[in-house]
Amino acid sequence: MLIVEDNEQDLELARVALELSDVRCAVSVARDGAEALDFLYRRGAYAGRPEGHPDLVLLDLKMPRVNGHEVLCTIKEDETLQTMPVVIFTTSNLPQDRAASAACGANEYVVKPEGFGAFVETINRLGQRWLALEQSA
Repeated sequence: MLIVEDNEQDLELARVALELSDVRCAVSVARDGAEALDFLYRRGAYAGRPEGHPDLVLLDLKMPRVNGHEVLCTIKEDETLQTMPVVIFTTSNLPQDRAASAACGANEYVVKPEGFGAFVETINRLGQRWLALEQSA
């Protein structure tokens, strides 16, 4: 799983939620969209990363350098990446963000829940749904 998140608190919350969930997978982190693209394309600091792609990308929208919509569109336009599930995991509930995400091909759009218990439950649900699909493919 690749978590693309620039907010340190949300990132730590996601890590703890994964530890407490039933989801068992390797987790990589990119702190903005540019780093996420470097990770996926094995460029720069990630040039030596083993081949292969994450089974799931949890992608925030509001990030510096390259925003989540740009990352999503890049992934879904690339034949080598487009089948990788991308879940938008953001605080934004704006209709225009939902529409732009759908237009680029997001597999799911989830507004980050408030409260630790709901956050853990959501991470667990997403991991079980999308990682189980990928592992059975």
